[in-house]
Amino acid sequence: MSTAAAHLEPSRARPLTSRVSRAATLGVLLRQRLRRDRWQLLVWLLCIAVLGFFSASSIDQTYGTAAAREQLVRLAIADPTIMVLRGLPQGASLAALTFFEIYTFTALLAGLMNTFLAVRHSRAEEESGRAELVASSPSGRLLPTVATVLHATIANVALALLTAAGFAAAGLPAYGSLVAGAAVGGAGLAFFAVGLLLAQVFSTSRGANGFSSAVVVLAFLVRGIGDATGTPFGDGMHVRSAWPTWLSPIGWGEQTAPWTADDWRPILLMVAFAGVLLAVVFGLQSVRDSGAGIIPERAGRASARPTLSGAFGLAWRLRWPTVLGWTVGGALSGLLAGALGSVVNNSIANDPSMAGIRQAIGRIGAGGSGPLTQLFIAAIFSIVGVLAAACAVQAVIRLRQEEAAGTAELLMAAPLSRLRWLFSFLAVGVLAVLAVLLAAALASGLSAVAAGEKPSTVGDSFAAAAAQLPVALVYLGVLALVFVLAPSWTVPFGWAALGLGAFIGIFGGLIDLPEGIRHLSPFADVPVVVGDVDWTGDTGCSASRPPRSSRPPH
Repeated sequence: MSTAAAHLEPSRARPLTSRVSRAATLGVLLRQRLRRDRWQLLVWLLCIAVLGFFSASSIDQTYGTAAAREQLVRLAIADPTIMVLRGLPQGASLAALTFFEIYTFTALLAGLMNTFLAVRHSRAEEESGRAELVASSPSGRLLPTVATVLHATIANVALALLTAAGFAAAGLPAYGSLVAGAAVGGAGLAFFAVGLLLAQVFSTSRGANGFSSAVVVLAFLVRGIGDATGTPFGDGMHVRSAWPTWLSPIGWGEQTAPWTADDWRPILLMVAFAGVLLAVVFGLQSVRDSGAGIIPERAGRASARPTLSGAFGLAWRLRWPTVLGWTVGGALSGLLAGALGSVVNNSIANDPSMAGIRQAIGRIGAGGSGPLTQLFIAAIFSIVGVLAAACAVQAVIRLRQEEAAGTAELLMAAPLSRLRWLFSFLAVGVLAVLAVLLAAALASGLSAVAAGEKPSTVGDSFAAAAAQLPVALVYLGVLALVFVLAPSWTVPFGWAALGLGAFIGIFGGLIDLPEGIRHLSPFADVPVVVGDVDWTGDTGCSASRPPRSSRPPH
C-alpha cells in the first residue's frame, strides 16, 4: 500500500465511525422516547381509534337507510351551526356521513396529543435541565430534536393505521378507511410541528402548551366558520367549503373526502406544512441558547408581592395565564351561543321541514325540548362545559408537574403541609371553573339580548352555565384522586377521560349510543335548562365525586 493510501484509510474510517456512533445515539434517544410515552400514547391512540369504530357502528344502526341519511345531511346543510360543530357534508353514504360526524373531533384530539408530545420532549426537557445534560453527551443539541421528530412520525403513522383499522372494523371500505386514517394522522403531524415551533418561541412549557392548545382550538373554529359559510352543491348532499377552511390543517383533512373522492393531495399539503415548520425549528434550535426562548422572559420584581406569601397565592400565580386563556375561550363560546341562537330560531321556527334540526340540537348533551333559542344555548354550553372541565384537569396536572419537577419538594421543606399544598391548587381549580362558566354565561346573555332575544335569556344562560358546574368539579375531584393514588397516570388519564367523556356525553345522543355507554360520561347527565328543569342529573354528578383519600400526595 502506498504512503498516500495509508494516510487516506484512517480519514475514510473516521466519518464512518462517526456516522455509526450518531446512528447508535439516535437509536438510544428514540427508544427512550418510545418507552417514556408507551402508556400515554397507547391511551391516546386507542381512544381515537375506538371513537371511529363506535361512531361508524352507531351511525349504521341509527341511519341505516339512505333516506334517513339524506334527511340528516339536508338538515345539517340547512343549519350552518351544525357544520361548525361537526364538519363538511360530502354525501349521504354511510361512510361519508361517518366522516362528517367524527373527523373534526378526532383531528382535534390528534392535534392536542401531538402538541403535548412536542412540548414534553423539547421545552419541558430544557426547563427541567435534562436537555442540557443530554446535549453535553455525543448527541449534541440537534440529535434529540431529530429523535423527537422520528418519535412523532411513528406515533402519527400508528394513529393513522389504528384509526383506519377502526373504520374498517366497523364495515367501511378499506381504501377509504386508509385515507380517513391518513387525514387524522396528517393533521396530528402538522400540529406536532406547530407545537415544536412554539416550544422554540416560548421559554416555559406552560406558555408553549397553552398557545399550542389555543392554536389547535382556533384551527377547529376557523375550519367551522369555513364550513358553515360554504356553498351547497345542487344535489343538496355536498358543500364546497369557503376560504377560511383552507387556513386550518383540520380543514385540509376534510378535503380528502374519504370514500367519495379519496384525494391524497391535502395530506401531502399537511406533510409539506410540517416540513417547512420543522426546518424553521432546526434553524432556531441551532442558534438560540439552551433554556432560552425566542421571546425572552420579562424581568421579575425585586421582591415578591404579599399575595405570594401563601400556598394559594403561589398556586394562583402559576395558574392565572392558563385560567385567562380558558376564560377567553369560554367567553367566545358564549358569544357564539347567544348571537347565533336567535339566528337559528328565526331561520327554523317557521319551516316545518326543518323540525328535525330541533330534534338534533335537543339531542346534544343530555337532550331536552323547549324554545329553540334556549335549546341551542344549552347545546353550546355543553362545549363550554368541556372547556371548564379541561381547565379543572389542567389544575390537577399542574400538581403533577410541580411534583415531577421537584419544586413541590422544596415547598414541603417549608412549614407547608402536603394537604394544604394540594387544596390550594384544587381551590384555584374551582375558581378557574367558575371564571370560565361565568364569562361564557355573561357573554351569551348579553349577545342574545343584543340580537333581539328577551332579557330572560340572560337568566337562561346563567342557568345553563350552572348546570355544567358539577361536571367540571367531578373531573377535578376524580383526577385529584388519581393523582393521590397513581401520580404517573395523572396526565394520560386526565386527557383521555375528558376526550372520551366529552364525545360520549355530548354527541352520543346524536349517533344513538346505548344508554349504558352514554351514562358512563358525566356530560350525559347534565340537565337541559329549559322550562321545568330536572336537576337530578347534576345531583348524581355531585354524589359521584370520589371519596376523600387519607393518603397525602407523594
